[in-house]
Amino acid sequence: MQEPNSHIAYLSLGSNLGNRHATMQQAILLLGKQAGSVDRVSSAIETEPWGFKSANKFLNMCVRIITTLSPEQLLATTKDIEQQLGRTTKSVNGQYHDRPIDIDILTYDDLHINTPSLTLPHPHMHERDFVMIPLREILDK
Repeated sequence: MQEPNSHIAYLSLGSNLGNRHATMQQAILLLGKQAGSVDRVSSAIETEPWGFKSANKFLNMCVRIITTLSPEQLLATTKDIEQQLGRTTKSVNGQYHDRPIDIDILTYDDLHINTPSLTLPHPHMHERDFVMIPLREILDK
């Protein structure tokens, strides 16, 4: 049950370096401790890298989180969790690379946001099967 002043956000998680399964599970635990209540978790799917070449395949999944954080606070928290799990650089200007963890906010309630740091809903999610397949699994469960 959703508490007053709480919001529903869907997040995409991806990992293609290190122990991908363990990193994804640790990300979910940290999201639950630092961002809110993770109440839905999709299956993990293995996919080829998108937007760059690498021998390392990705594990991708989606989660639903109930949060009292604002969209900007949630973004800051996901970036902090990425750093805690070993991510040192973020993709810039479409230059993607291998990474131990990537956490993207896909939607936050029904908000539409377009700022330099955050665009919601995620502008490319519908182009990416590695997002949409796990997202469909947990939508309206």
